[in-house]
Amino acid sequence: MSTSTATLSEKIEETRLKVSAALETVGDLRELEELRVKYLGKKGEIKSLQKGLGGLSAEKRPKVGAEVNRLHDQAETQLESIRERLEAQELSKRLKEESIDITLPGRNNKTGAAHPVRIIIEEVTGVFLRMGYDIHIDREIENDYYNFEALNFPPDHPARDMQDTYFLPGGLLLRSQTSNGQIHYMEQHKPPIKVVVPGRVYRRDSDPTHLPMFHQIEGLVVAKGISMANLKWTLETFLKQIFGPETRSRFRPSYFPFTEPSAEVDLWFETAPGQGKWMEILGAGLVDPNVLLACQIDPEVWSGFAFGMGVERLAMVRYGIPDIRTLYENDVRVLTQFRGARRASLV
Repeated sequence: MSTSTATLSEKIEETRLKVSAALETVGDLRELEELRVKYLGKKGEIKSLQKGLGGLSAEKRPKVGAEVNRLHDQAETQLESIRERLEAQELSKRLKEESIDITLPGRNNKTGAAHPVRIIIEEVTGVFLRMGYDIHIDREIENDYYNFEALNFPPDHPARDMQDTYFLPGGLLLRSQTSNGQIHYMEQHKPPIKVVVPGRVYRRDSDPTHLPMFHQIEGLVVAKGISMANLKWTLETFLKQIFGPETRSRFRPSYFPFTEPSAEVDLWFETAPGQGKWMEILGAGLVDPNVLLACQIDPEVWSGFAFGMGVERLAMVRYGIPDIRTLYENDVRVLTQFRGARRASLV
């Protein structure tokens, strides 16, 4: 055996002993990985021995190469065996440390609940979608024309008072009703029209039954031969869908600048067995001809009805809430009560 062959063989045996000794003392998977890189990695010691084969003669190279390969396979087998043992030990340790004490009380998963206002909006728009209405979402920052003039509000109407409306620079304002969406919709669509407009509105009010920001849903129908009978049937059908088939409602004469004749609709709200009261729930009426003219619709050919309701007021009736401000106090204890809440009793 030449000197170079003897030297390489000695290195192979020396490496074999070093690997065996190192593996006997390895304590965890991190140390094992470090040993794998040190001996079996691309720049490891066994890889260096394989590169040394190039300096041997053609006769000696196969024999010494076989020794290097045996060393590589032996080291790899030992590493995998120890890896399996260490992984089993680590798993056993984790199972002991992370064991569950089944005598402890369970943890409840806290799930969210839809806000009652959102529930009402989805139910109301769902009813009108089934009736064939479009759903139209419009702007909340509006100008005077679409919020007042096009809806037949004279300049001295109380709704224009600074105590009622939030005015902005540049002749803009925060809309005080979603009726602005009806005007935009009539400008963009030709009759016949069936649409409801849900959204936020703003008025300078704040007390147990009023908020400075609240939600409305307004509806509009424009077609030929529309009468109060069509309006009455639509609203009675809608209210029974929302509050139940035994719902009692009544129409009272009223006044709105954009409808003529106009009516307010009340529901009978049972506060206790055999006791209750009428509660105003929405306003409605036949569309004033001036509103149709403002949208380039001929009132001699077309007629229509409109209605509007406060979503928070519907929620108060549905869930028996005495103070409207409760809906926006963001008290999770209050809001979670509406998950699966039963409807208020309306007879």
